[in-house]
Parts: sequence; structure tokens; C-alpha cells
Amino acid sequence: MTGTPPDIVDWPADAVEVGRIVDAWGVKGWIKVQPFATDPQALFSTRRWYLKSPEGALRPGPAQFPPLLKIVQSREHGEVVVAQAQDVADRTAAEALRGARVFVPRASFPTPEPDEYYWVDLIGLAVVNRAGESLGRVVGLLDTGPHSVLRVLPEGADPAAGEEAERLIPFVAAYVDTVDREAGRIVVDWGLDY
Repeated sequence: MTGTPPDIVDWPADAVEVGRIVDAWGVKGWIKVQPFATDPQALFSTRRWYLKSPEGALRPGPAQFPPLLKIVQSREHGEVVVAQAQDVADRTAAEALRGARVFVPRASFPTPEPDEYYWVDLIGLAVVNRAGESLGRVVGLLDTGPHSVLRVLPEGADPAAGEEAERLIPFVAAYVDTVDREAGRIVVDWGLDY
């Protein structure tokens, strides 16, 4: 397998992890990717997938993980995405990519509809209630099936405190009044004592 040498790949500043290569698919070098979203459109939005090893460090050299895969074709296949990359010629080369973390630039994501948001865009936003009282910042989200739930950690709370300090706020119109990404703020109908 050949790949783009690591010294000429510019890692995107807005790279977002969107999936993981879980296996080879077929005998002609296709790979199978487990997307992290139920709608894997971010994987289809670009033909340039950036890879990191499971440990998080770039693996140097064309004989190991290439830092960049140039995708020729990709499509959904059940709950996974299968893809053919330019320099992955056979099943052995595809199997060598097993475990690689797949990143794409946030700028290449499809534009969301009004009142739709990517999780990555909500993380870090301040959360205040209707009275203007600070509830903290979004540190993550949970997918409960019917809707997502904001994980909000109060300002100054020790992240090691974990679930004890965390507020869980359903990300639904009944509780979320506005999301203003430019101002970096979410306004919710939620009390300090909830």
C-alpha cells in the first residue's frame, strides 16, 4: 500500500473524528467504517479522510497508517459505511487499516437545516436559563434514541466529580429556547435546582 507521505499532509485545524475503520470489506481493498453518527453524511461530504492510530498518534511511513486516504467511492451498507480508497489495492492493505480513527474537516460537513445542529458545534457552549443564571457549559451529549441530552458541567466544577456535578438537559424544544452559536450560548427553560 502506498500513501501520501506524512510530511506533506496538512492536518485540518477543524478536524472532527467521525468514525473508525473496523475491517476490510471484500477482496478488492474496500474498508468498512463504523460511523459515530446515525446519519453518516459527514463521511460522504469529503473525499479526503484523515487517519490517526487508536492511540491517537500519527503512524509514520507509507507502509503503516497513511495520514490521509483519498476516497474513490463510499456508500452506506447497513449500519456501516464501506469505502474504496485510492491507494488501498487489496484486502491485506485494507485489513492493515483496522482500528484507524477517521477524521474529516468540520468545514466539509453538510450545512444543517435551521434548528439542526452537529454535536461538535454544541460542545463548549455556555448554558443559561431564562433568568440569565449560568448552568455551566456543554461538555458532551448523550443519544437516548428519541432525542439527545445535553451534558452540562457547572463553571468551576471538577470534571473528575463526574455525574454528581453534571446536569442532564433534554435537547428538545420544550426545554431549549435558543441556540446562538455565534454568541456561544444556549438558553434553556431549566432551574438551578433541577
